[in-house]
Amino acid sequence: MTQVHLVDGTYELFRAYYGSPRRRTQSGGEIGALRGIARSLLGLLGEAEVTHVGVAFDHEIESFRNALYPGYKTGEDIEPELAAQFHPAEAACHALGLVTWPMREFEADDAIATAAARFAADAAVERIVICSPDKDLAQCVLGERVVCLDRMRRRLLDAAGVEAKFGVEPASIPDWLALVGDSADGFPGVPRWGAKSAAAVLAVYRHIERIPDEAAAWRVEVRGARSLAESLRAHREDACLFRRLATLRTDVPLAEGLEDLRWRGPRSEALARLADALEDPQIASRADELAARAR
Repeated sequence: MTQVHLVDGTYELFRAYYGSPRRRTQSGGEIGALRGIARSLLGLLGEAEVTHVGVAFDHEIESFRNALYPGYKTGEDIEPELAAQFHPAEAACHALGLVTWPMREFEADDAIATAAARFAADAAVERIVICSPDKDLAQCVLGERVVCLDRMRRRLLDAAGVEAKFGVEPASIPDWLALVGDSADGFPGVPRWGAKSAAAVLAVYRHIERIPDEAAAWRVEVRGARSLAESLRAHREDACLFRRLATLRTDVPLAEGLEDLRWRGPRSEALARLADALEDPQIASRADELAARAR
């Protein structure tokens, strides 16, 4: 049976930029993150169970969500040297022979959510592994069939793991984020609500619209319930908007089917150019070695 690995390329690039040694070309261009992400993906391809892979990127940091909420994240605070490596990172994945989804109107997480939903419905797929520790993607988890993997820490998160970590089931993650807020995405949540109170209430009601306006009607005991209920009542419209921002789309128009994701080796000419640009011939030799093993 087939496993599908869906990689958060934007996260991988950030991780490589802040975690890999800086490296400049002779002309002065910074390529440390590009080398880091290329090596990381080759490491993934070297794992025995990895055969079908898709990588999603935020080609543009802004998406349809910026029109819904002016405070939503933009690329303004990204360091210029990191921003300059976004599009080359997509080209590097393509050179490695990986299906690459550069998102413009949508976000990389939306592409991953769409692919996870699509391939989870395919009887030929045993498991979908979402390679990212991003809490937004926890909403995609489905039992042990769709899981999240933090590759750096080697931690796998199934549905039971999501509930243990956040206190809510995967389907309630957007509601939890709406109440708690998400500083990375730029929305503040509902005043007075924290991770524990949100988890306790959503464990009973699951979704924001089911939470009664009056604390006296709640079927759960929470410290400060009255003030929490008052705050939610005053900010319920905001909470529903924040949940919409946090809810990943599963209707991104991805053209690829299951067999398109099968890794068959690098694109030789593009890979040779990549290895030259990164001044790292081992990238090409390692990719060729893995391709020979995969045949």
